[in-house]
Amino acid sequence: MYVPRAFERTDPAELHAFAAAHPFAVLVGDRDGAPFATHLPLLIERETGALVGHMARANPHWTALNGKPVVAVFSGPHAYVSPTWYETENVVPTWNYVAVHATGTFRVLTDEADAVRVLLETVREYEGSSEGAWAPDAGSAFFRGLVQGIVAFRVEVARWEGKWKLSQNQPPERRAKVRAALAASASAEAREVAKLMDHE
Repeated sequence: MYVPRAFERTDPAELHAFAAAHPFAVLVGDRDGAPFATHLPLLIERETGALVGHMARANPHWTALNGKPVVAVFSGPHAYVSPTWYETENVVPTWNYVAVHATGTFRVLTDEADAVRVLLETVREYEGSSEGAWAPDAGSAFFRGLVQGIVAFRVEVARWEGKWKLSQNQPPERRAKVRAALAASASAEAREVAKLMDHE
């Protein structure tokens, strides 16, 4: 990912927190000599920073990835920035956004116990512990059938990259105008970008 210094984020805790808050990632790797992408939720192992997840066994992506490099792309709020907001000449449109990339090695988890663990951890993460939360019966034939239909994996992350492109390369008065325009937008996502700009 191209990351100019003004937009760079390197703190692992911040990058992990962002990925955990925006877990539906795009996993990109090679298949038959061409890029191939799968959209799926990923969990972060807090102790190691590795990513774990699963995909449908019918998805051909995993068959080409074991031991190979992949990139997981986590995307956050984003918004168009109009040059009219700057109230000056010779400026152009742009886009403000936040993104995190995790690059590492894909490993298929071949042990059925690992697949069960990944499925149960994923369910617990997103169902939560509230009353009425769905909890699968891990010993049921139905659940075992689910396990047979997926492939669990782990990505051993070698590099985390963060890009917070929030008009930091603009003079303070322009940034203030961009922030105000985004905060007044009808788009909830644009308003989220405005909030992020408050911390820059």
